[in-house]
Amino acid sequence: MTWIRTIPLTEADEKLRHAIEDQRGLYPIEYKTPVHPTGDGTSGIVASHSLIPDALFHAFSTFGALMSPDLPLARHQHEMIATMVSVTNRCVY
Repeated sequence: MTWIRTIPLTEADEKLRHAIEDQRGLYPIEYKTPVHPTGDGTSGIVASHSLIPDALFHAFSTFGALMSPDLPLARHQHEMIATMVSVTNRCVY
């Protein structure tokens, strides 16, 4: 994995903290525990966007919106689509 500078949650300004908290609020509860957490417990993939809080929020809130229980697909259908996209992209997320 490529190393890039990230901003730990403990050093985040208000804008970054809000971006992380707001995008987390859109995700299903099962996503609360990161697959690849950083030292402060933030998801590694989310932390990789910490230098640009607006991009972080928009990139990850898109997935949160796509997983919304208000949409006409059942949860297992959402998960199957997400899984197939990850497999196609050779991504572990």
